[in-house]
Amino acid sequence: MRTAYKCRAYPNPEQASVLNRTFGCVRIVWNRTLAWRQARYHDGQLSTTYAQASGYLTALKATEELGWLNGVSSVPLQQAIRHQQAAFAGFFAGRARCPRHKSRTGRQCAEYTRSGFRYRGGQLFLAKMPAPLAFAWSWPHLDPASLDPSTVTVSRDPCGRWYVSFAVEVPDPAPLPPAGAVAGLDLGIKDFAVTSDGQKIANPRSLVRRERGLARYQRRLARCQQGSANRAKARAKVARAHRKVRASRADFLHRTSARLVRDHDVIVIEDLAVKNMVRNRSLAKAISDCGWGEFRRQLQYKAARAGRRLIVIDRWYPSSKTCSACGHLLAQLSLSARAWDCPGCGTRHDRDINAAKNILAAGLAVTACGADVRHPGSSGVRSAVKQEPRPARAGIPVPQDGE
Repeated sequence: MRTAYKCRAYPNPEQASVLNRTFGCVRIVWNRTLAWRQARYHDGQLSTTYAQASGYLTALKATEELGWLNGVSSVPLQQAIRHQQAAFAGFFAGRARCPRHKSRTGRQCAEYTRSGFRYRGGQLFLAKMPAPLAFAWSWPHLDPASLDPSTVTVSRDPCGRWYVSFAVEVPDPAPLPPAGAVAGLDLGIKDFAVTSDGQKIANPRSLVRRERGLARYQRRLARCQQGSANRAKARAKVARAHRKVRASRADFLHRTSARLVRDHDVIVIEDLAVKNMVRNRSLAKAISDCGWGEFRRQLQYKAARAGRRLIVIDRWYPSSKTCSACGHLLAQLSLSARAWDCPGCGTRHDRDINAAKNILAAGLAVTACGADVRHPGSSGVRSAVKQEPRPARAGIPVPQDGE
């Protein structure tokens, strides 16, 4: 299994200067090559291979204008070409958006392969640097000297923090012992998630709690003169405020996903179309602050590592409008209705708990009938939940007379 360890790095002034020059060269190579690719495609409908892009990089380094590209290691420049080739492959395959130009004010990074670094005894020596790069190791159970990294990525975020990531091959972890529990999850805004057993996980609202301070820093940034030193300081403060929001959200998502995977053998969720949901201007900020897409990604890889099963049901399944006790399906249910009484059996339902129970029942029903569940990226395929009518039973919608 391939994994990565990301640590804080502490370069000295000479190393920081070399890395900053490397970041600038990587950015120039990416932007020039991207513009050249786009011009070739728009002018003559010509595709570009990696060999052609690599040849273009060689031509750039031979020009008098960009001869300073030879002053840094060639490995990060070649890796930038490889990443751009992979980005275009993903774009033409429909897996990602079109590659964009890199900004000097955003996150900067440079990747080194084995020919661009030396790792001995827990010390990292990068190309063009005689002294080792200092970093803080955060995994006490693992000896950093035992690592054999295949690639090393050095990055600097907009607020000025440095990081180094080691990509290594590790043995597959042993599956966790059976937990003897299953769970359906209904994701929401008021409560981040509600489980089928009635547990409600509160939404931390990471952005809302720091929104006033972030707005104050942004107002100060807007008043600063373009290109001034004070504007650079104000921009760093805004970046630090965003980093705190991002770190708080990531910590919550990791803790929540790890606990759910540890405590349940099977987890069932809905295939939410987050990209479409954020088009609602009234809820876009709240939905983005939840991080549902990242939460699903963490559940997927953590369940695979732990030997658990994650089932994703169809996004069109009427989980909120279906009675989990008798299967009665309401014709309409407004978003403001947080509780409702079933006309069929009289059971009073909490909207979210009822939806979580139905999600679990639908996922287990799909698994029992042997149908394929929704896989990531298969937006045009629906699961077997709504393909054929089913007999009345708890958790499965049953059309009533006149519906």
